[in-house]
Amino acid sequence: MSTVEKKIKLLPEPLLQFANNQCEEHPKDGLMLYGPADAASKKGSLSFGVVGTKTGIALFNSWAESVRGYIPPFRENVAHHSGFPGFEAAFGLEWPDTPIACVEVESQKIDKAIRLHNRHEAIKATTDIFADAISKYLREESDVTPDFWYVVIPDEVYLWGRPKKAPPVSERVAGKADMSKKDARQFLNAPSFFEGDNWQAELQLYDLNFHNQLKARLLSKAVIQIVKETTLREASDLDMDNVRRKTQDPATIAWNLCTTSYYKCAGPPWRLKDIRPGVCYIGIVFKLDPSDPNSGNACCGAQLFLRSGEGLVFRGAVGPWYSKELKQFHLSKEKAAELMQLAVKAYEDIHGAPPDEVFIHGRTRFEKSEWDGFLSAVTNQTNVVAIRIRPTDELKLYRLAKQPPIRGSYLEIHERMAYLWTKGYVPRFGTYPGFEVPNPLAINLDWGNAPIEQVLADIMALTKVNFNGCSFSDGLPVTLKFANAIGEILTAAPELEDAPQPFKYYI
Repeated sequence: MSTVEKKIKLLPEPLLQFANNQCEEHPKDGLMLYGPADAASKKGSLSFGVVGTKTGIALFNSWAESVRGYIPPFRENVAHHSGFPGFEAAFGLEWPDTPIACVEVESQKIDKAIRLHNRHEAIKATTDIFADAISKYLREESDVTPDFWYVVIPDEVYLWGRPKKAPPVSERVAGKADMSKKDARQFLNAPSFFEGDNWQAELQLYDLNFHNQLKARLLSKAVIQIVKETTLREASDLDMDNVRRKTQDPATIAWNLCTTSYYKCAGPPWRLKDIRPGVCYIGIVFKLDPSDPNSGNACCGAQLFLRSGEGLVFRGAVGPWYSKELKQFHLSKEKAAELMQLAVKAYEDIHGAPPDEVFIHGRTRFEKSEWDGFLSAVTNQTNVVAIRIRPTDELKLYRLAKQPPIRGSYLEIHERMAYLWTKGYVPRFGTYPGFEVPNPLAINLDWGNAPIEQVLADIMALTKVNFNGCSFSDGLPVTLKFANAIGEILTAAPELEDAPQPFKYYI
């Protein structure tokens, strides 16, 4: 056996904890057998509102009726296809007969708004329709407030409400905005005496993405779950022979939407079993300033994840964090310290004491100035470790078998660097739920000290706390999986609050 082969080791699959401290590897197994982790303290009904067109609301009601009962798996006797047992059977809460709030928006207004010629005006106007509908309800019906909202969007909003997407020229309609990007930037730097000019210029500050803009506009106001009409239409079609469906099968859609619904209403449906007390994880987020992407200015943020699986997002300062030469983002010492102070304070507010261990995850190497900033924000009682995590194809691992390497395999290069396969053959399924040969994550301990095997085990565990669905695991830890999406939301609208917001507002 060669030296390299001796260093290939296998981590056990992390266990998840459910009701009555029962443990399983797979979220679906644990929910079906035992129920959510805090089931004993969660009673009553799910609390949500719905906003959509007349068609969208009808599709939602039809889908909602289906998740009250059993939905068969897409493929019988296939381990990674699970039937959905019904919402109450899986989560312990009742699915209400009717939503707490049901707000209809006019499809004709949406049709016109999304087809406006200027794309910034089009997406802003379309977002206004849904954001204003929810805001109006919250102002006028404050006695009954849903815990979260389903926002059901027509397919054309999804199709054309994204960057580099637009309706055919023949379908576009004239709007009020016709200012060029160059002129808009000039007025953003030096406002005009005419309000109309300033209004057109400010449109450039809103992201050309309906999803991100709506999330940003409703931060601190409402937790939302955006879903396409097509998804609900196909989710209500229980014909298992319909193999041409464009979305997931009905049981998988039910698992995913119901899991995130429970999370946004009642909290994490499962917890990690073996994460140590006193530990927290921080993922660093960057996004170039969309109003002037060539300036090098970027918004920084941090995602804090606790042992319970709960998360908080912090919005940091905008500054010259991007290096065109290195093509990397890096904070100054002062801003790194500020970001760490926010995270530690939030941890103390929740637990009453500072964390024992802080693991900072990033995609690029942390510079010495950043490390010094992180350390200056904590006491000697807190062990800080800065870890670089990047997907890579620089190394391939093959087995003398039909299946690829087992998920959890790792190759330790030395005590501060290893390759970890978070995708691969899963014994629970008896197969590899993927297509191509899986690539590893390259893990580097840039600064600080911790056993490399403990770092890898934590990263493996953090691939299993994506409450935006009910999958067995992800390829990336949750600290980095949503980093790009959160960065987009943090810069999707002007004048966002800097106060920390729960992670559920972003996913």
